[in-house]
Amino acid sequence: MENAGKLIEEEELREQIKGAGIGTSATRGEIIKKLERIKYIQINGKTNIVTPTQKGEIIYDIVNKTMPDMLNPKLTASWEKGLEMVAKAEIKPSEFMKKLVNYINSKFSKLVIKM
Repeated sequence: MENAGKLIEEEELREQIKGAGIGTSATRGEIIKKLERIKYIQINGKTNIVTPTQKGEIIYDIVNKTMPDMLNPKLTASWEKGLEMVAKAEIKPSEFMKKLVNYINSKFSKLVIKM
């Protein structure tokens, strides 16, 4: 997560999360603990190797098939850029939120649960 920005081809977006990665060092540990608690990953106590559980792989497959850009650090970088623009008063918070909500709603509308 710290080096996710290296995967971004666009220079401006890559710079947006350069050095910071996705999340912060303060939040990454809690994220990993939560993923383990909800059984998306398991951590080998001796080696500290993290592996996805079957449940985690299923979730990944669903997201990858329905909204693969959610797995791309470029998306996080673009959101960070938007937040920076809000902080600099270049755009209104409501404008950023409207775009974010519209984007997320468009992605979730593609999810189809078959039972």
